[in-house]
Amino acid sequence: MRISIRQQLSVTPPPGTANAVLQLLLTPQSGRSQQIESWGVDMAGIAEAGHFTDAFGNETHLVNQTRPDGPLVVTIEGVVRTTDTHGVLGWPAREPVPALYRRVTSLAKAPAGMPAKFRGGKNRLDTLHGLMGWVGEVLGTEQLKGQSQMAADGSQQQSQGGGSRVLPPAGDYAHAFIGACRAVDIPARYVTGYLAGAEDGPTAFHAWAEAHDDRLGWIGFDPRLQLCPTDRHVRLAVGLDALGARPIRMVPAEEVTEIDIRVEAA
Repeated sequence: MRISIRQQLSVTPPPGTANAVLQLLLTPQSGRSQQIESWGVDMAGIAEAGHFTDAFGNETHLVNQTRPDGPLVVTIEGVVRTTDTHGVLGWPAREPVPALYRRVTSLAKAPAGMPAKFRGGKNRLDTLHGLMGWVGEVLGTEQLKGQSQMAADGSQQQSQGGGSRVLPPAGDYAHAFIGACRAVDIPARYVTGYLAGAEDGPTAFHAWAEAHDDRLGWIGFDPRLQLCPTDRHVRLAVGLDALGARPIRMVPAEEVTEIDIRVEAA
């Protein structure tokens, strides 16, 4: 699938900021599941930005802003050709040892009451699919008939017959799955990216997880959608949790607003 992406983010520094540094994890890399045809990140100061691969293998920009006045606009635009690999990524280049992703963080915790059947399983793939299904049962993923709309925090409110419930954001599902994997000593990590052609229309950022298998390498799992990533997923960056894989961060703390989004699939 050929996916065209255009997005603008408005980053607002605190009043009186003398100097700000932005870390951008907004550049996807080619690999088994995707090939980057074209990609660009544009903002004031990007030409002088530091550009390197971080410890997790992410392509990173560090942009310095001196006495920023008002919102800073970041524009992302590119075309990615994706392939459905049933979630299997193998061993991407320039990556740390998988054992790093056994590290427990405060954001990625398994939900309470994880069944004992997932501990000591002989078939890791069966365990991983079982954990994805269990996270879905705990947080709720079944598709209800009737109207559906997105809440401001990225959660999804679904209604049927006058009743309604709010499903958590995709990041909550990813964190729960990662925490469950680490609880049974399986390396797992957080992934940020884009999802094209979702049931409720195009979406900007999406989040899922990857877990490591000794035979197949890294495998993606999207517990929010209860499937392995398909050719509608565009992978941006990875980290121990959402904080480490956040697409844009600024020191001092910032307010980030999406002001223009377009994700198109062909």
